[in-house]
Amino acid sequence: MNGPWSVVLVVASVAFGLRAAGPALLGEREVPARLADVIELLPPALLAAFVATGVFVSRSALVLDARAVGLAVAACAVLARLPLPATLVLAASATGLARLL
Repeated sequence: MNGPWSVVLVVASVAFGLRAAGPALLGEREVPARLADVIELLPPALLAAFVATGVFVSRSALVLDARAVGLAVAACAVLARLPLPATLVLAASATGLARLL
């Protein structure tokens, strides 16, 4: 197994290890507030990085194609507070239309 799946497995393993190490190392003590704030921001940042690389990177080069159109439509739908199924349908439709053109 190589490529993106190996990266996903490594990141998942590290995340699992960090989650398991926290209670083991801290025991009954509380996590400091500043550290808890940083830990809370890590998953959204990693998700945003995965989405950005999935949309804008192709074979080690930056690209701007139909996937970016779908992402932009999805972002607009989220800002408009549309339900998730509607957001997915709109983004997929916009991506398909952009590829068709």
